[in-house]
Amino acid sequence: MIIALGSDHAGFWLKEEIRRHLDHKNIAWIDLGPSKLKTTDDYPDYAKRVAQFVAKKKDSMGILVCSTGFGMAMAANKVKGIRAANVESTEGARLARRHNNANIICLGSRFLKQSTSKNIVDVFLREKFDGGARHVRRITKVRGIERLH
Repeated sequence: MIIALGSDHAGFWLKEEIRRHLDHKNIAWIDLGPSKLKTTDDYPDYAKRVAQFVAKKKDSMGILVCSTGFGMAMAANKVKGIRAANVESTEGARLARRHNNANIICLGSRFLKQSTSKNIVDVFLREKFDGGARHVRRITKVRGIERLH
């Protein structure tokens, strides 16, 4: 598995900390930007890069970081096949994977400590979709909405 990373300027330092955390755990990653801190970066640009990567590359997941996680989730979810969840707890990460088969998590650097973010990432990467009939039915309905637009 490979993890695609992206952030805007507000999430840059947390993204860098997550990258080091993935290195420490020997988890493959690709950083889709930004590569250096700028005064301003627009979150839709990086959400699109990560979401398109995850949508096209089998066996990949994504982690996006901005100040709240909200904008990243909204932008990433515009890409067909993406199920991005804004997550603020390990329980949220667990349920996003198990019930919604989320393939991207979005984190808010303004709301999360680095240690909490690392724990969220660990849970997100460890959990698997439970495949229950009700969850499959709901995800199928979400895919149906994608085809309408």
